[in-house]
This record gives sequence, C-alpha cells and structure tokens, in this order.
Amino acid sequence: MIPKPFEVSLGDGTTTVDLDAVQVTIEAGGLEGVPAAAGLRADGVDVDERYGVEITADGVRVWGPSDEAVFRGLTTLRQLVALHGDAVPCQRIVDGPRFAWRGLSFDVVRTFHPPETVRRVIDICALYKLNVLHLHLTDDQGWRFEVPSRPELVKFGSTGAIGDRPGGHYTRADVANLVQYAAERFVTLVPEVDMPGHSQAVFRSIPELAPTEIRTIDVGDDIQLQLGTLDPDRPATWSFVDDVLDAVIAQFPQSAYVHLGGDEAWGMPDAAHAAFVEQAAARIRARGKRVIGWQEIARADLDPADVVQYWIETTELLASTTSVEVPADLLPILVEHLQKAQQDLPKAHAQGTPILVSAHKWLYFDRPHGDSSTDPGQEEQRRRVGLPHYPPTTIQDGYDWDPLDATPGATSDTQLAGVEAAIWCETVTTRSDLEFLLLPRLPAAAEKAWSHTPDTWPGYADRLARQAPLWRAHGWEYFKSAAIGWK
Repeated sequence: MIPKPFEVSLGDGTTTVDLDAVQVTIEAGGLEGVPAAAGLRADGVDVDERYGVEITADGVRVWGPSDEAVFRGLTTLRQLVALHGDAVPCQRIVDGPRFAWRGLSFDVVRTFHPPETVRRVIDICALYKLNVLHLHLTDDQGWRFEVPSRPELVKFGSTGAIGDRPGGHYTRADVANLVQYAAERFVTLVPEVDMPGHSQAVFRSIPELAPTEIRTIDVGDDIQLQLGTLDPDRPATWSFVDDVLDAVIAQFPQSAYVHLGGDEAWGMPDAAHAAFVEQAAARIRARGKRVIGWQEIARADLDPADVVQYWIETTELLASTTSVEVPADLLPILVEHLQKAQQDLPKAHAQGTPILVSAHKWLYFDRPHGDSSTDPGQEEQRRRVGLPHYPPTTIQDGYDWDPLDATPGATSDTQLAGVEAAIWCETVTTRSDLEFLLLPRLPAAAEKAWSHTPDTWPGYADRLARQAPLWRAHGWEYFKSAAIGWK
C-alpha cells in the first residue's frame, strides 16, 4: 500500500519511468512541512524517514535526509510502478511516518516457521514501510534459538510445537542471516524471551527450574494449559536468565530492546511477578539494552525508558468469557487477569512509560475473517484459521480505528512508542495459512502506523484492491475478501 501521503501535488500527464535512471539524493529540502515521527525506534537510532518523490516529464527524483528515507521513497516508487506499469502519472509526493515504531509481532513457537518464511514476512513488512519484526521466540510449546551455555534448550525444548506439528529452532547462523536480511530492508528484528510465565519448554529442558507442582487445565481441542512460572527466589533462575540474555543480545545486536514477555503469569503472586519483572529488567539494562514487555509488566516498577506493549482490550475479552465456552477451571483465572489488566495502562502512564499499541481488537490477526471470500475455495480455510473465541473481523474493521483513540488514557501521540500488529499461530499450520491471515490485514495496520491523515474506507478499499497484482507477482497468498473489488 502507498500510505496516504501528507502532501501530494499532482502534475499533468504521465511519464515513462526508467528505473535505471532515477535520480537519488541525500537531502532534506522541501520536506519541512512534513511532521517528525512520534514515538521510539527499535534500533535506538535517531533517523529521519521523511522523503520526497517527484515524477515529471523530465525524469524521476527521489530524495530524503537519510539512506532509510530514500529507501522509503524508492518503495513508494516501486509501488507506483507496480500499479501503473512504466507509464506513471506525473506527481510530487512528500511524506513521512506518524510513528517511529511500526511493527509486526510474529509467533514462531506455536508453529515453527523456517527462515525462508521469515524472509517472506520481512519482505511484506518492508513493502508496507514497517520497520520492526518482533520475533516471539519462546513459549510453552517450544524454544527457538540457541543458548550456547544451555544446549538442552534446543535439544529438548525446540522439538515440539502445538499438537503434532514439527518443531525446530534457528541456529546462530540462521539468526545472523535473518538479522542481515532484515537490516538490508531497514527492518529491525526484536527478540522476545517470554518469562516468567509461558515457560514449559524451559521446564522440559531444565527440570530443576520447574515449580514443584504444575497445574494443568484442559482447554479443549487436545490443548492443555499448564500453569507454572519461573521462581524469582531461586538463584538458579537468575543464572539461567543471565545466560539467556547474554545469548539473545549477542545474536540480535541491532535491536536496542529485549522483550521480556511478562504476560499471563497465571498462578504467580503479584509481588513475585513484580519482583521477577524488576530483576529481569535490571539485568537487561545492565547489558546496555532497553526493556519492552507486554502490558502486565506495568504492575512492576518501571523506568520511563521502558516500553509497555498494550494488548488487552478488556471490553471484548470480558464479553467473550460469557459468549464462548471457557473451561470452568480457567474462567476465574481469566476473569481475575482481565480485571487486573484494566489498571495496567493507568500504571504505565503514571510511570511515564511509553505505550506500544497492539490492542488485540484491532491488531491481533489470529482471528477469523468476517468477510466472505470471492474464491469459494477459501471458505474452508476461513472456517479453520483463526481462534474461534475471538469474534470474526472484517477488513473494514481493521481500518476504522485510530491508535491514539484506541489507547485508554492516552491524549497525545507523544505518549505512544508506536503501533505493532501481531500474528499468533495456534491455528496456523502452513505458510499459506500465515499469509492468509496477514494479507490483506497488514497494510491497514501499516497505514495506521504511518499516515498522519486518515483516509475514508472507500478510498482505502480502492487503494487496497490495487495491491493484489503485486501480491500475486510475489507469490504471496491473500484472503480475497468480497468487500474489496480486487484488480
């Protein structure tokens, strides 16, 4: 998608674009009217991404104050050529992002996705000017990266996924290649090590870190939820955390942040959870990195340099506890968690901690598509893919919202770190399923993160429809929503 530019001046006629003769310059002239981005960058570097594209009968010029800005401009030019062919309308575009952090959180645990698939996701991100791919590397179902001092994590912890799906992990060479591939496209890979909850893969690998008793709840569909957390009172816990942090920081050097998870530590006393978050955060900061975690970390004492990732839109989730069948053993735990979640953002605001907007109602793509498909062959996939306890959402639902308005207690973009969508893979079994959920949803999230001025739904739907030829050229799967007049 070409994000709706801040300013467009149209010329007359068209010109034939010679991509070998585009004039590219590093300069900032003519961009003064484009606002600077709000929020934070995942690489911690101060980079101006504003750019200009000018197409006239005399030629094509792309400019910006940085290499990354020029890359954004060339991406827009690439999209224009894809839409119009070589004969592109003469025009002048000056543009820049609303938020500095524009990302996608990618679950590679519930289904292990090989490096080739991760590269395809990076390509999709780059095309829509997303600059962060947050990799959810550990969870109950698996451990996906190497810790040299703890080889048992991949020996035992990486072998599985959900159900009978094959496991796997990324070698250090895999990670290095992915980090470089992403950097070449100005995408930062941010690693997440989820703790103190979601640690069953750790306990399988290193049993001495496991609690004495682990409570198991059958949630249906042959899925069991095991409640157990790392114990902050055990010295062995912190030896493990130190080893993991040293390994993950070394492998993801371009990320200024380490994501410590911190979510859904069910069964853990509040004081123990806060103590764990505070000690883990201190260890991250001591290694020269910044802290990010899911919104539950706001229940601990944080630093204003930390980031709280807002994901629980409590109204919809509380309603779902009565509209769908929740196991009797899980219901009181879930309700208590959601009630506590209503205080997370007020606590984050009080501590001056920026909010990364990932509200599940608009930005979680692991939910069923609400539109029908123009391709009857996709209807079975539509029924199968997406968590059934989430209400289905239409493509328009994913566009008709605003990051600031959707964040409780936020009154200014300056309180937000940025916007990040999330794709969780409980129902994803193949790369086809993954792309089926990502497209056409991701361009709307990208536009919300990039554009200063919202478009109307009809205008956006028309621009979205014109993306289909580009997706087909890449061989990317996409959901053919009947609400869009695909080209």
